[in-house]
Amino acid sequence: MPARDLDLLIDCARKAGQIAMGFSGQTAKRWDKADGAGPVTEADLAVNAMLHADLTSARPDFGWLSEESEDSAKRLGQSEVFIIDPIDGTRSFIEGSDTWSHSLAIARNGQITAAVVFLPMLDRLFAASLGGGATLNGQKISASDTRGLTNATVLATKPVMADHHWQGDPGFKRAHRPSLAYRLGLVGQGRFDAMVTLRQSWEWDIAAGALIVTEAGGLCTDKTGGPLRFNNADPRLNGVLAGGASIHADILSSLAPA
Repeated sequence: MPARDLDLLIDCARKAGQIAMGFSGQTAKRWDKADGAGPVTEADLAVNAMLHADLTSARPDFGWLSEESEDSAKRLGQSEVFIIDPIDGTRSFIEGSDTWSHSLAIARNGQITAAVVFLPMLDRLFAASLGGGATLNGQKISASDTRGLTNATVLATKPVMADHHWQGDPGFKRAHRPSLAYRLGLVGQGRFDAMVTLRQSWEWDIAAGALIVTEAGGLCTDKTGGPLRFNNADPRLNGVLAGGASIHADILSSLAPA
């Protein structure tokens, strides 16, 4: 079933890309969400509507969790759930950048079993199924085997580097990409050694990328090293730390106690 589910996600991700690229991010209608939750555009809503229609018609027994849909407790009683971010990196989309993505995942009893992160402007499609490995545009990918933080390049925002988060200087080189889903894909690809975010993170930003990292041979945990589980009543995770096994351990040991 994960392979069939993955085929469904890939088809829908590519369709999402066609819809999103039919809009100009700089001219698309946009609104600011309540409570400082960021912007949303008519492209986000159009992609979300298509994904909801196509995915739930294909799997009517699955629950639904999406950044752009009103949440319902009904999903908590469903063993299989779609976890969707129609456009991850909406600000980048608005700016006309090419690093926004579609993030689609399926969770079964809290574990991600199929996942796609698609960047239509770059034609990069990361995909993974539980036990089936991870790919980029159909080619197998592997997480970094770099050892030692001084040799590592880590995707992180500037606030992550504040002194109070670390037990001394962690020593790695910092890089950044605006989409959390894309960051995780890049870690799965081995282009970067790790990524870390210490803020509470929405499940829809993380779900697909987490499986891509682990199926590529890396580790993906919360910021304390605890396991990630999905389809929670509060769909927020306690930060995320992802990377090759050695670098993951080094970052975890370098973080200051929470």
